[in-house]
Amino acid sequence: MGLKIKIPLFAIVSIKVVGVGRLTYYGHAAFELVLDGFRILIDPWLSNPKSPVKPSDVRDVDLILLTHGHFDHVGDTVEIARSNPRAKVVAIFELASEVGKQIGGDRVIGGNIGGPISVGLGSLRVALTPATHSSPYGSPTGLVVIGEEGRVYHAGDTGVTMDMRLIGEIYRPDVALLPVGGHFTMDHVEAAKAVELLRPKVAIPMHYATFPLLYGSPDEFKRLVEERCLPTKVVVLEPGKSYEFDFKSGLY
Repeated sequence: MGLKIKIPLFAIVSIKVVGVGRLTYYGHAAFELVLDGFRILIDPWLSNPKSPVKPSDVRDVDLILLTHGHFDHVGDTVEIARSNPRAKVVAIFELASEVGKQIGGDRVIGGNIGGPISVGLGSLRVALTPATHSSPYGSPTGLVVIGEEGRVYHAGDTGVTMDMRLIGEIYRPDVALLPVGGHFTMDHVEAAKAVELLRPKVAIPMHYATFPLLYGSPDEFKRLVEERCLPTKVVVLEPGKSYEFDFKSGLY
């Protein structure tokens, strides 16, 4: 029984909920994830045309995660990091180093595709995963955020790949955030196949409708997943809407 809610702006920037995980969609590939009581931003291009919030609105950020170096994913990372001095940035080594030049090398954690990275926030870890795309700094990646309250896979920009079966087997993500817009990434057909490979409990489409070139349909993605009778619930979030989950209690 997942819950989609519209959170007032003051709640977005000031409240931490411990015990229940929450994903808030800010348009394009940008999400806020609250997990194990920590506030995490993923690919925070909050100045995108679909975002209901501005970079200056976001406070109390503990961690910023980047999948690759394109402008629509690095986005407003530097501005947000400067206004949230405890937040560290995790990314592939070359991209982390580039961001570190602007916010300080002690503020970034550079890693690579492989085993999970400790980020200094309780038992929270982040695994960088393969993605088939391009990037001006290092390799493009997806990422899995691993916490006590759940595991969330953000695919970044990618086509469908058999690596997703391994990601599903090794990390068993509870939630998969998947691009469906096409042209630069998977479209709704490929993303439905990705769900078949990953087998998450919940799938949330992203990276669609930001630009005219992105033709993929989140509703068609939902239809295709349901047509395959997969054990996955598809949740389509409008920008500014949130999805709460409690996998320990079976509530999602």
